[in-house]
Amino acid sequence: MSVAARDAGPVDDETPKYRGLRIFSHFGLPKSPGHQIKGDIHPAIIRLGLLFSEFKISGANARCIATLTAFKAVIQDYHTPAHNTLSRHLMTHLSPQITHLVSARPMSVTMGNAIRQLKLEISGSDIDLPEQDAKDALCTKIDDYIRERIITADEVIEEFAGNKIKDGDVILAYARSSVVEKVLLRAHADGKRISVVVVDSRPLLEGKFLLRTLTAAGIPCTYTLLPALPSVLSETTTVLLGAHSLHSNGAVYSRAGTAMVAMLAKQYGIPVVVCCETYKFSEGLMLDGFGKNELAPPKFSQSATGTTATLEVLEPLYDLTPPTCVTAVVTEVGLIPPSSISSIPLAMGRSTL
Repeated sequence: MSVAARDAGPVDDETPKYRGLRIFSHFGLPKSPGHQIKGDIHPAIIRLGLLFSEFKISGANARCIATLTAFKAVIQDYHTPAHNTLSRHLMTHLSPQITHLVSARPMSVTMGNAIRQLKLEISGSDIDLPEQDAKDALCTKIDDYIRERIITADEVIEEFAGNKIKDGDVILAYARSSVVEKVLLRAHADGKRISVVVVDSRPLLEGKFLLRTLTAAGIPCTYTLLPALPSVLSETTTVLLGAHSLHSNGAVYSRAGTAMVAMLAKQYGIPVVVCCETYKFSEGLMLDGFGKNELAPPKFSQSATGTTATLEVLEPLYDLTPPTCVTAVVTEVGLIPPSSISSIPLAMGRSTL
C-alpha cells in the first residue's frame, strides 16, 4: 500500500483527486457511480456500469458474463435504421455502450477478448437473414461463448486440477478466484480430505468470501492476512492461484499480493499452480504491474485508514507474477508450463464466439 500526503485544501467528495504521486496518474482511477452518460446508452449498460464502479460485480469471469448478458439485451432491443445493415450499424451502436462501461471501470482482458469475438460475429452476420433471426443468432453465439469458454472450461479445469490434489493436502489460496473455489469444492465433494489456508489482504478482503463458501461446505480452513504468509507456508503442500489475465511471456496478472505469495512459495519449494481459462490469454507482453493497473475505490481505502484531508491512499489492485515463480498453469486444454504459454492460441485453434 502506498500512502502519499497531499497539500491541505478543500476536499471534493464527488471526484477524488490523486495529486500526491503523479507516477500513478496513468492507472485506472476509480470513477464516481454517477459519471456522465454520453450517447444513446441502453438501461442495462447504465445499470451494469454502476455495478462495476461500485465493485458490486468483480472478478474477471463475473464481469465478462455480466457484460455479455447486458449486450444480449442491447442486441434484442436494437433496430436497424433504414438504408443500413445490421452487420455494419450494430457495431456503431455498440461503441458508446462499450465506452460507457470503460468509463465506469477499465476493461478487463476477458471483456476485451469477448467483445472482439462478438464484433467478428456481427460483421459476419448473414445480411439475408430477417433482423430478429440475426439478433437471435448473435444471442445464441453469446450463450455458447459463456458456456464453452467459461462454464465448461471451469469444469475441465476442476477435473485437471483436482487430479493433482491428494488426501491430506494443505492447499493455500490467496484472495478469491472463482475457478480456484470450484476446484477446492470439487476435490472436497470427491471425498478428498483436504484443508485450506486462505490468505487475504486489503483493500478488498475477498478471501472472506472464499472462506465463507469453503467452511459452509465443511472444508477445514485457516484464515490469515498476507503479512503472516511465511508462518503458514511451512505447512502448505500446494499453492493454488487464480488469474485476471495470462500473457504470452508466461506472466500472470492477478490480484495484488499474488506475486508475493508465488515468489515466497518458490523459495519454500512449494508447487505454485495457476488455474486460468484460455479466454484470459493476452498475446501482449507484460513485464510489470506498473505500466497497467487499477486503483481500489476510495471507499475501501477509507474503511481501512479513515478519511482526512491530508491523507491519500493509493492501492493498486493487481500485480504481475513472473513465470519463473509458477510451476504450471491449469487450463481447459491441459496443464501448460509457463514457458509454453504462447502456444495457447495454437492449441485452441481459431475459436469463435
